[in-house]
Amino acid sequence: MQSNNQAAGNKESGLSHHKLRIGIIVLATIAIVVVVAGVTTRANNNSNLKEWTDKQAVPTVSVGLPTGAGDSPSLDLPGRFEAYARAPIYARVSGYLKSWNVDIGTAVKAGQLLGEIETPDLDQQLLQARADLSSAQANVGLAETTAKRWQDLLSTQSISKQEVDEKTGDYRSKQAMVKAAEANVNRIVALKSFTRIVAPFAGSVTARNTDTGALINAGSGSDLPLFEISDTRKLRLYVNVPQNYVATIKQGTKAQITVPENPNKTYTATVESTSGAINSASGTTLMQLAVPNPTGELLPGGYANVSLTLPSNKADLSVPASALIFDQAGLRVATVGIDNKVNVKPITIARDLGKTIVVSFGLEATDRVVENPPDGIKNGDQVNIAVVINKVSK
Repeated sequence: MQSNNQAAGNKESGLSHHKLRIGIIVLATIAIVVVVAGVTTRANNNSNLKEWTDKQAVPTVSVGLPTGAGDSPSLDLPGRFEAYARAPIYARVSGYLKSWNVDIGTAVKAGQLLGEIETPDLDQQLLQARADLSSAQANVGLAETTAKRWQDLLSTQSISKQEVDEKTGDYRSKQAMVKAAEANVNRIVALKSFTRIVAPFAGSVTARNTDTGALINAGSGSDLPLFEISDTRKLRLYVNVPQNYVATIKQGTKAQITVPENPNKTYTATVESTSGAINSASGTTLMQLAVPNPTGELLPGGYANVSLTLPSNKADLSVPASALIFDQAGLRVATVGIDNKVNVKPITIARDLGKTIVVSFGLEATDRVVENPPDGIKNGDQVNIAVVINKVSK
């Protein structure tokens, strides 16, 4: 009985050791599987990271094809309106403003009365001049009678010829004094006519700087003009054109105009003349354009955006200004070949239009131009293409 129990115990102990070995083997297998899986995952992650890093090292760029410069390019510049004819009206005589008949904004005709000046001092000068004229006329009459009498006495040899010549000379002197007195009267009468202030041409009153009873001083000096008349049915538009474009903008060139107060409407202007000189301070030439303004929508002194039409050259190509690369090697643009490798090309600029650059040499119409080249881009660099644009925007 005891031997049987001992045999049963030994059998159970053998079974326990067997199960323990199986468990250890299973755990070891699981550990090996986990380690292999971790190593494999890390290797895959490293490979993916290297692939992603390599991919990120290749820059992605947007490219576009150059446009033909023959699409009537334009030059946008600021301009300033002025009345086609403008006249500040100053007083020619001193006095006090008796009355004024027009205010700002009033349309006037040529010769229309604007105001009147009261001139008490000038009135007294005119009275004195006329009195001097009357006195001179009386003196010349007496001198004429005396000269004739002395001529008669000379025939009787009662007096000498010298005395007769003296009386004749006195008569001629008195005649000259009459003419001087008449001229003085006419001068004052002419001045008196300037007491009526009239419009020199048809237009509108753009300024009135006086009022009834105001003291008026003759001449311009430092005083403000009494009135200002402007003809606004046609305006002058002044634009400062950079020296590069002066030769291409001829008399008769058309321009499109917009103004801030009416941005949805476009007006047409024509180049009339140029100053014919370059301003050394700004490097520009002043050009004058004529703008019809029959309805008075455009105001003198106002700002305008002027778009001048430039002559086109079908051989030139346009690229965005952002595509330019300027360094010690000069002015260049980066292009991308069919193998997505960079080819940096030197170019020659024909015109700078602000947002776009007109290139006269160095590009082909089929070149894919990098619109915003990254820093340090050079020949042979591999790039990825993000966007291909058929035409670069102007």
